[in-house]
Amino acid sequence: MSPSDPASDRQDRPTPRPPGTFRIGTVAGSDVLVSSSWFVVAGLIALLMAPYVDSQVPGLGGWRYVVGFVFAVLLYLAVLLHEASHAVAARRYGFRVHSITLHFLGGVTAIEGEARTPRQEFWIAVVGPFTSIAVGAGAAALWLVTPDGLLHMTLGGLAGANLVIGVLNLVPGLPLDGGRVLKAAVWRVTGRVETGIVAAGWGGRVTAVVAVSWPFLQAPLFGVETTVLDVVLFLVIGMFLWSGASQAIAVGRVRGRLATVVARDLARRTLTVPDDLPLAEAIRRANDQRAGSIVTVTHAGRPVGVVD
Repeated sequence: MSPSDPASDRQDRPTPRPPGTFRIGTVAGSDVLVSSSWFVVAGLIALLMAPYVDSQVPGLGGWRYVVGFVFAVLLYLAVLLHEASHAVAARRYGFRVHSITLHFLGGVTAIEGEARTPRQEFWIAVVGPFTSIAVGAGAAALWLVTPDGLLHMTLGGLAGANLVIGVLNLVPGLPLDGGRVLKAAVWRVTGRVETGIVAAGWGGRVTAVVAVSWPFLQAPLFGVETTVLDVVLFLVIGMFLWSGASQAIAVGRVRGRLATVVARDLARRTLTVPDDLPLAEAIRRANDQRAGSIVTVTHAGRPVGVVD
């Protein structure tokens, strides 16, 4: 594109930054934003990791919290790779990507517009989980050949976390990536994107119920003790999933109704009058012709206004 191309201008135009975020750089041509909530989860990860770090590498003292914080940073760098893969795929199909935001529950890529085909929807969605699985597999391979120590422990944590992120994101329910994959599949089979959205939304609701129930199921199923932190964390995740899924279902239903609306049925008869015609005369003419609105035009025929 040439520099004067309007599409290029839109691509280069800066996007207002959401409140509570700050920019740390650019990846895949998109601004990377960090939400203030990220520091909360980073601190929480550092606190939770500290006892494990101390058991694996004793004698670090207060440095065990630093190790936990570094692990949080590395984990979110992997999340950034996950989101950057979405951005690259979207740009390849010609979509503008406003930003990548890292927040409390992971990350989100702001893509302008929607996929035009099931194929686009599938590849933009599935590339993220595949990236996480690839990062997890790479970390696991390095973990196998690394001697015991901080690096060995960190690689093991990154391998497990990324494999879990990749697999869970393939769960077929919106707003997860797997929900978009399900949406693409149903869209391809039915030929209706609205049906795909609603189906993926219900998948998201089922996933939300499972997430909220999980702390109470892990003890009888796997013998894992349930803590208050487990209940709170999965409740937050469940609420996030339920909200996103419910919004998707509402959007899908509205779009389904709009698809049955014929524009001609919404149109009103319009009367064209000169812009210097007295209003009373314009209204009289509109009433005579049963016009619902009046368009004023210049003597050259150029529209200049609308009277409802």
